[in-house]
Amino acid sequence: MELLDVKNILQESGKLLEELKETLKIQDKKNKLKELEEKTAEDGFWNDQERSQEVLKEIKELKQAIMSYENVENLYNNNQVTYELLLEEMDNTLFSELEKDIKKLETECEKLKISSLLSGEYDKLNSIITIHSGAGGTESQDWAQMLFRMYQKWSDKNAFDLEIYDTQEGDEAGIKSITFGIKGINSYGYLKCEKGVHRLVRISPFDANKRRHTSFAAVDVMPEIDDSINIEIRAEDLEVGTYRASGAGGQHINKTDSAVRIKHIPTGIVVSCQTERSQIQNRETCIKMLKSKLYQYEQEKTQEKLKEIKGEISENAFGSQIRSYVFCPYTLVKDHRTNAEVGNVSAVMDGQIDEFIFAYLKMLSIEK
Repeated sequence: MELLDVKNILQESGKLLEELKETLKIQDKKNKLKELEEKTAEDGFWNDQERSQEVLKEIKELKQAIMSYENVENLYNNNQVTYELLLEEMDNTLFSELEKDIKKLETECEKLKISSLLSGEYDKLNSIITIHSGAGGTESQDWAQMLFRMYQKWSDKNAFDLEIYDTQEGDEAGIKSITFGIKGINSYGYLKCEKGVHRLVRISPFDANKRRHTSFAAVDVMPEIDDSINIEIRAEDLEVGTYRASGAGGQHINKTDSAVRIKHIPTGIVVSCQTERSQIQNRETCIKMLKSKLYQYEQEKTQEKLKEIKGEISENAFGSQIRSYVFCPYTLVKDHRTNAEVGNVSAVMDGQIDEFIFAYLKMLSIEK
C-alpha cells in the first residue's frame, strides 16, 4: 500500500461516513436521546415502571447506534491525522500501523453500511435459534453441534449474550436438537439469514473406512417477541408437562423435575426449556418462546411475510441447502442464495460468518 492508496481510501471513507450520518439519522438520534434523558429527570417518571423501562430500553438502543457511528468516525479522524503526519515526515513504523488501521476502517465502514440496511420490523430484536440434525445419525448430530459452536463463536465476537433453553443430546456424539437465544440489538436482523438447511461435506471421523460423508442440519431463526407486541395466550389452550432436565452429570445435575414442556393445543406448537433449576423460570422462558412462535405462526398464516420473517421452509436433506460447508476434497463455504464464498472453512466454523450475513442483507436491500 502506498500513501496515495491511503489518501483514496480516506476520501472514500469520509464520503461514506457523511452519507451514513444522514441515512442513519445520527443527529435525529442525538436529539431524541437528549429528549428521553430529560424525561428520566422529570417528577414521577419512575412511578410508572412499565413506561420507564420502555424509555430506558430506547435510550440504550439510541446510545448504541450513536456510539457505533462515532467509533468509526473517530477511527477515520485518527487515520486522517496519522496520514497528515506521514506527509510531513515518512516513518515506516507509523506507516505500518496506519496500514492496519486503514484496513480496520474499511471493515468497520462496511459493517456500519450494512447496519443501515437493518430496517425490518423485527431486526432490532433478540433472536431465538433452533438447530435440528438431519438424517444420518451420529454424523449429522455432530454437524448440529458444530453449527451451534459456530454461532457461539459469532456471538462472542460480537459481544452478544447466548443462553441455551433446551438440548437433546445425540446418541453417541453431538446433539439431536438445541434451542438457544442470542441477545443483543439487531441480533435477529443479522441472524435471520441463517434460516435454512446447512450442508456439510467431509471425511467422517466416525467412519473407520475414512469415506466422505454428506450431512445436513436445519436452522430455524425467530425474533424474540418483546412486550411491545401483545400476544394473548389462554391457560386453557396450554398443555403443560414437567420432566427431569438432561445433562452430562456431575455435581450440578438436576435432581428434580424442573424442566418444562408446553404444548399450545390449537396450533400444536411445542416448546421446552430446561436451562434453569427453577420450574417457574423455565416456564417463563417457555412462554416467551411460545409467544414468538405464535406471532410468527399468525404472520405466516395471515400475511405474505413468510420470507421476511421465517425464510423458506425446506426439507432437511440434499438439494434444499442454503449453504454448503466443504472440508474435502477442497475447502470452501458457499451460500447458494448470494453466491458468497469463503475458502477458509476453519475461520467460518470459528464464527466468522459476517461475509455471508452482509451478502444476504445486501441482496435483500436490492430486492426491495
